[in-house]
This record gives sequence, C-alpha cells and structure tokens, in this order.
Amino acid sequence: MGWVLATLIAAAAQTARNATQASLTRAIGTLGATQVRFLFGLPFAVLFLGLVVGFGGGSVPSVTAEALGFTLLGALSQIAATALMLYTMKSQSFAVTTAWIKTEPVLVALIGAVVLGDHLSLPMLAAIVIATVGVVLMSVKPGMGLALWRDGGSVLTGLVAGALFGLAAIGFRGGILALPSGEFLIRATTILVVSLVLQAGVLSLWLMAFDRAALFGSLRVWRASLGAGFLGAFASQFWFIGFSLTSAANVRTLALVEVIMALAVSVVVMGQAVRPRQVVGMAVIMLGVMLLLQSQP
Repeated sequence: MGWVLATLIAAAAQTARNATQASLTRAIGTLGATQVRFLFGLPFAVLFLGLVVGFGGGSVPSVTAEALGFTLLGALSQIAATALMLYTMKSQSFAVTTAWIKTEPVLVALIGAVVLGDHLSLPMLAAIVIATVGVVLMSVKPGMGLALWRDGGSVLTGLVAGALFGLAAIGFRGGILALPSGEFLIRATTILVVSLVLQAGVLSLWLMAFDRAALFGSLRVWRASLGAGFLGAFASQFWFIGFSLTSAANVRTLALVEVIMALAVSVVVMGQAVRPRQVVGMAVIMLGVMLLLQSQP
C-alpha cells in the first residue's frame, strides 16, 4: 500500500517543519510564519512538478473548472482552519485545542463518503474513532474534563477548525480526482502547485494590506524561511500522493502517528518525560491504525 509509506513520510516531514516554524513564529509572528509554508514552498513544488514531468515523461494535465473549484475549496479551508486553530489556542491550552481539532479524521470520513463517494465500512469507521480517542487521551491531562466544555465558544471554534482541516483534505483529494488525465504522481504534484499558488496569493495580498511587517519579516529571514518552505512543500507532496491513492479519511487517520512523532521529538530533543496517559494514548492510536490497515479491501 503506497499510501501508507507516503503518509508516514509526510507526517515525519511535517513534524520537522513544525519544529522549524516554531523559531520563525518567534521571529516574525504567527501570520508571517504561516505564509512561509505557502510562499516559500511554492518554488519547491514547481521544482517537484518539473522533476516529475522530466523523469516521468508525461505532461501536466489541464486543470478543469471542477479541479480548480475543489482545490480552491481545499486551499481556503486550510487557511481558515489554521486561523481558527490559532484563535482557539489563545483561550484554551494547546492540549485542549488539539483534542478538538483531531476529531478531523471522523469528519473527513463522513464528508468524504458523502461528497466524493469514498468507501467507508463500519470496521474502518470504528478504527478511525479509536485512533481519534487515542489522540484525545494523549492531549487531555487529568482534571481537564471540565475545561473541555467550560468555554462553549472555544469548543465551537476548535470543532469548526477540525472540520475545516477535514474539508481541506476533501478538497485536495477532489481536485486530484477531477483532473482529466495523468498518473497519480503528476496529478498530486499538479494540484500541489495550484493550491500553493492560490494560498500564497491570498495570504500575500492579505499581509500586504494588513500586516506588511510580517511579510517583509519572512523575506528578511529568507534562509530559515526557505528551509521551512522546503519542508512544508516536501510534506505536502507526500500528503497529496496519499490523497491520490486512497481516501482522505485513511490518510488523515494514519497521520495521527504524527502526534507520537512530535512526542518523540519532545522527549529526545527537549528531554521531557513521558506520562502514563501518553503511553496509553499511543497504544490506542496504534490499535486504531492497525485496525484501519486490516480493514482495507
């Protein structure tokens, strides 16, 4: 199953990108660091597309109105989801926000089944729910149960952010499937370039109008921005390959192993201790992932 390898590579690259973006956030602010993944990732995505065409011998498929519409949906949903996630984190802890946002795979499965006709069996849905519960166990500390419901507005924005991240995955997969020709690799890379063009354009116009300091700040620290842009484009390349090979629900559920990777980085690099609840959460995530893989037709 090629989508499994693609998803694991994407999750590892995204973990590295998140670590890189953390330093950029401190230097140029949240919006500045966010647009880096799009603006500085675009040249690398174009390079990837050139390599695919050059070595694969195919041609770039024409982007139909349907493919563009799905990709625009994914691009704008991802930007809005990121904004809502950051807003939620202002009033809730990172752990609580993560617990709400990581309901995404369940929402992706339901939306994908309705919009794209993706196959969704009861064993697959059960595996997705189990893996999601594992993330919640890792994210929520003892005594935080009331905190999850204390602020209804934050609960709503967290859930909407998760839904929008899920809608972004559906949009990107829909764009890939709507292309009229090409093998999975060139389809995935074409939609990656289109999505980054849209996102870089929208965010750059926004920053020019409302936060020029963040935009110019990213240009000032261009070396670090290039590194984050490359890792972002590299991760997205493999996310999109995964979307081209299987349902978005499968990809986003397996992607929950990113939580385990992030914990491993915090333990190895930062010397943080692993809590018993995190061990239990990791075990539940792995159980859900194994059940998901076994449920594949």
